Amino acid sequence: MNVENKRWIWVLVIGGATAVLIFCYLCCIIWRKCKIEADRKKEQKKLLSEIGVSKVFSTAYNKTKRHHKNGKTYNEMQIFSFPIIAAATDNFSVANKLGEGGFGPVYKGRLPDGQEIAIKRLSSGSGQGLVEFKSEAKLVAKLQHTNLVRLLGFCIQNEENILIYEYMPNKSLDFHLFGSNKRETMVWEKRFSIIEGIAHGLIYLHHFSRLKVIHRDLKASNILLDYEMKPKISDFGMAIILDLNGIEEKTKRIVGTYGYMSPEYAMKGVISTKTDVFSYGVLVLEIISGKKNNCRCHSDYPLNLIEFAWQLWNEGKGVELIDSSMLESCHTAEVLRCIQVGLLCVQANAADRPTMLEIYSMLANQTLFLPVPKQPAYFSDPFANETNASVGKQESFSNNEVTISVMYAR
Repeated sequence: MNVENKRWIWVLVIGGATAVLIFCYLCCIIWRKCKIEADRKKEQKKLLSEIGVSKVFSTAYNKTKRHHKNGKTYNEMQIFSFPIIAAATDNFSVANKLGEGGFGPVYKGRLPDGQEIAIKRLSSGSGQGLVEFKSEAKLVAKLQHTNLVRLLGFCIQNEENILIYEYMPNKSLDFHLFGSNKRETMVWEKRFSIIEGIAHGLIYLHHFSRLKVIHRDLKASNILLDYEMKPKISDFGMAIILDLNGIEEKTKRIVGTYGYMSPEYAMKGVISTKTDVFSYGVLVLEIISGKKNNCRCHSDYPLNLIEFAWQLWNEGKGVELIDSSMLESCHTAEVLRCIQVGLLCVQANAADRPTMLEIYSMLANQTLFLPVPKQPAYFSDPFANETNASVGKQESFSNNEVTISVMYAR
């Protein structure tokens, strides 16, 4: 065999080996992609099983599917692909960022069919993020009410965990209440409508939904407003489900926002529907006054909003709590009644607080007799700060175990 033939044999052998290696490499790539896709679908299936809504989800997004019932249009839940979400937010651009919480950043997006959406993206550094993601997906998917924010779907792909909601164009309640340029537009009629709307949402959660849900983090920033300024309760990542026949539970994990927390929950981890009632009462006082609960509302003493409202009420000066920007638009008697309802909600003893059904009756029926509020939680003697000065940043509790002297909101 001459040298030329040997050369061709080596070329063929090397070429063949190279082709085999390339073929094996391509097979490995295809196998890896198939495995990743299979793992992704397995993870999707597992998550769908955990949140218990697999029957109402579709597996791809083309256009938001709709069906009609009683003349109304409803959207089905969707599993969105990550490229669709990235395109909708212009690759999660800063310009589309609406805010950021413990879960992660929230972005505004627009789907191919023009629908505006809000996208909550799980932060990779969020320790409880995945737990809250599953909790929120499980709850919101099963809860349908006009005063609860609507979950359109989610994305679990490429290690991304994303929740997709209907977009609320008027932002959150705190933006309007505590923004100096927005309070003037919040006339009493609008504020009262928001107070009632939040009550409707909580009644559904506590009494009429398939699950008995305690929100645990009800506050102004978690109340979103739609095009018509109707309130929608959002952010169910910290919510807990009670047994339908249960009255209360205990937990070792205390989550939420101080000042909105009821004392029995903040101190002992006791959770009940009265936990949300307390938070609702704080919200009512904030909506009426246009002040945050952690503000110092009195010129002489360091009183927070609850303390200030209680003091004015006892002195017969409840009208002084009303936001000056809406004095001309309000019915004083109606506002004072709402202040009384708010004070009933923040009473120290959970058993003294009304249920959300009772609260709605108080709001809807102006002739219904209202009980006299008892001392609220978080109420402290303004002169007691000198005595407790040495406590510093530690929590200080009174001897009767129902008041907290140094815990304020946010």
